[in-house]
Amino acid sequence: MPLYECILIARNDVTQQQVEAVADTIATQLETEEGSIQKREYWGLRSLAYRIKKNRKGHYLLLGLDAKPASINEIERQLSLNEDILRFMTIRVEAIEEAPSAILSRKADDRERGFRGPKPAGRFDSGRKRGYDDREEFRARDEGGERPERGPRGPRPEFAEAE
Repeated sequence: MPLYECILIARNDVTQQQVEAVADTIATQLETEEGSIQKREYWGLRSLAYRIKKNRKGHYLLLGLDAKPASINEIERQLSLNEDILRFMTIRVEAIEEAPSAILSRKADDRERGFRGPKPAGRFDSGRKRGYDDREEFRARDEGGERPERGPRGPRPEFAEAE
């Protein structure tokens, strides 16, 4: 029998168990027609590139199928009738890879990276921009507790009137 890969995108309102239930119904339907699911990967809730039926996110599921073309047509018909499925795509492949797909292997790489150290202090840490008076020269006070009369660019405005 020919081999197929089918990717489903389900609405974000449904739970992971409901998405798995859709895959289970496909599996039972294939078993009655002498087919099988050789690979099943749940990719998780991911954001979509654009809105589909007012949804910004969707549950992704990859299925590796070993079935007859007539049963694939019936599965696609059932998926198109299911309101929880936003999109699906089925393609014929030469062989189903046993290794995890590129999506799952990339997620594993992200988890292995771990902690990369603290972020460097920047000008946006406090959420406000620093002005001219926030520089260190103007915050430093001399022994008397007053600010210095002259900054690096000339007298301060309040001291300019006294001259």
